[in-house]
Amino acid sequence: MIYDFDAPFDRRGTHSYKWDHCDKIFGGKDLLPMWVADMDFPVAQEIQQAILERAAHPAFGYTAIPDTSYEAVSDWLSRRHSWTVSREWVLFCPGVVPSIALSINAFTLPGDKIIVQAPVYPPFFNVISDCGRQVVVNKLIYEDGRYRIDFDDLKNKIDRNTSMLLLCSPHNPVGRLWSSDELLELGRICIERNVIILSDEIHHDLAFPGLKHFPIASLSNALSENTVTLLAPSKTFNLAGLHTSITVISNELLRRRFYSVLNSLSLRSINIFGLAATETAYSSGDEWVDQMMNYVAGNFEFLNHYLSTKIPEVVAIRPESTYLVWLDCSGLSVDYSKIGEFMVKKARLALNDGASFGPGGENFQRMNIACPRVRLQEAFNRLEKAVSEIR
Repeated sequence: MIYDFDAPFDRRGTHSYKWDHCDKIFGGKDLLPMWVADMDFPVAQEIQQAILERAAHPAFGYTAIPDTSYEAVSDWLSRRHSWTVSREWVLFCPGVVPSIALSINAFTLPGDKIIVQAPVYPPFFNVISDCGRQVVVNKLIYEDGRYRIDFDDLKNKIDRNTSMLLLCSPHNPVGRLWSSDELLELGRICIERNVIILSDEIHHDLAFPGLKHFPIASLSNALSENTVTLLAPSKTFNLAGLHTSITVISNELLRRRFYSVLNSLSLRSINIFGLAATETAYSSGDEWVDQMMNYVAGNFEFLNHYLSTKIPEVVAIRPESTYLVWLDCSGLSVDYSKIGEFMVKKARLALNDGASFGPGGENFQRMNIACPRVRLQEAFNRLEKAVSEIR
């Protein structure tokens, strides 16, 4: 089937957080929302049909997770990522961010230090602090338009109170697909120092065409036993509102500890429609994902050409994964603390301000490009006009 990602798609009037609450959150009017990391594409027709078929039966009571759902997950990970995952390693959960909190409470103690690699997904900071742990920043190195891990700093930041590293792989917002060598080195450092790796791999299916994501737990038995991996169909298939995620833990002791915390909060139940959507997505969603990422790659080439020819003050960091683009706005004649305000008031764009991603995010904005190209064209027309007025 050929999917049409150019088709007009209006989400207003659906209580969309991204669209219907945008003006209120940003304090502007007639803003173009390109912030929240969900897509402005309709879900695959196969997924919509699966939900409709489940909804046709008028009973929405407690539901057990069938073997077919576990098989769909393991088959997808094997087929797409060459990762063999046993059924008993898989736990269904209500979301990746809740699973981060569950993992922190299961595997660390109050007051422990947890390392993050900034600039990074803002909830990492909040969840760690809200769980009563300390955030330690291992800042990424930014050179020649590319980010890399500072391994020397990582080793220096780990002390006897450090119990976990919260890895973002692929990395949001900088778009890196960490290489197997980088992940093996990171894993070696953590294993030698008894630091558990909590790997948020929610963007794992969104590698750009021709590139490959490596699940860190798939690289060795030692890494598998020291890693808790968090996944979800939400970013891949635009299913965030169904609150369904997957946690993969091969280490039986860690799995029992995680399950104990999950059970203590009565979070074992699963969303009926999320379950139907997940099984269908992982069983028959390959072609939709491939076509969608080809389209997103085309969107990036469009915006990159637009910036280089018409708005050279803004530079896009070339992503290797995700549909999120990290924009270096340091060339604008605007103080870094005012860039977000400039985007809202002058360009009428709602983007994620880089400062919210922690150290290293200053001067940056994050843009979601999972949208029809005509909308991307409108966004950069607005930005070009705003920038021309301050040159």
